[in-house]
Amino acid sequence: MFDTRVCKLLNIKYPIVQGGMAWVATHELAAAVSEGGGLGIIAAGNAPPEIVREEIRKARKFTDKPFGVNIMLMSPFAEDIVGIICEERVPVVTTGAGNPGKFIKKFKEYGIKVIPVVPTVSLARRLEREGVDALIVEGTEAGGHIGELTTMALVPQVVDAVSIPVIAAGGVGDGRGFLAALSLGAEGVQLGTRFVCSTECIAHENFKEMIIKSKDRDAIITGRSTGYPVRVLKNRFTREYLELEREGLSFEKLEEFGAGRLKLAVKDGDINKGSVMAGQISGLIKDVKPCKNIIGDIINTAKEQLNILISIKGGLDQ
Repeated sequence: MFDTRVCKLLNIKYPIVQGGMAWVATHELAAAVSEGGGLGIIAAGNAPPEIVREEIRKARKFTDKPFGVNIMLMSPFAEDIVGIICEERVPVVTTGAGNPGKFIKKFKEYGIKVIPVVPTVSLARRLEREGVDALIVEGTEAGGHIGELTTMALVPQVVDAVSIPVIAAGGVGDGRGFLAALSLGAEGVQLGTRFVCSTECIAHENFKEMIIKSKDRDAIITGRSTGYPVRVLKNRFTREYLELEREGLSFEKLEEFGAGRLKLAVKDGDINKGSVMAGQISGLIKDVKPCKNIIGDIINTAKEQLNILISIKGGLDQ
């Protein structure tokens, strides 16, 4: 029923991609999502190249299904990681924090599918011309680094502007959001926060519990004054950060203040002083369960919702 171009392009059962979340998207999570029928992603983040190679090889011990690697193009190791991905013949690359244009030719030589994250129509058009295979169109509802446009507004505009498949991201956490994204013209979705709250995710239990306990207005934005806004759950760290922003602290000092905070939350479980990056969908998440069940629930709920819509249409046609 949901066999889209994204499924064919990535050789996956369901058009569901896991977000490339630094410190969170390890081989354990990527393998579990791929085993569940989606596309798991290992996040390279700022990790040294050999760590990324090790994560790729570990993932292959847990799944023989396709998975990908996310490259943060601002990383000082980005070029080396590109080389490792090619050497290891990873089938899919997603990219963020920059333009992957200079690497596309090399990826194509190795048969690697390239799917960048885009926050605007203009960048989507440009990257299509440069030869990427699909686009992850991310709305401001997402966790972590974000753009300004909402998923609802941005996705159909990009769909109308390009001919390659679009994967919607930001604000999708269940089957209703999945079906809504398809209704906007997307042919797949990317989920981040929902997969944090999976049994296979290595994020600290405190991190997961904070997402589960969050309410609709708890996902706020820091760093807007710097031009690099980040969506996180509000805590002591965010209160202090926002106060420093109001005081006009320099970008460099703010970067220094925020350094290491994501790791502090994800690895050490300090959800007061750490940066709990999560999307607006957090208030919808109420449990932790295996990735396979998360994906299955999304697909089953989408089918149920689609049947309801079909029955409503049938009533309207009478």
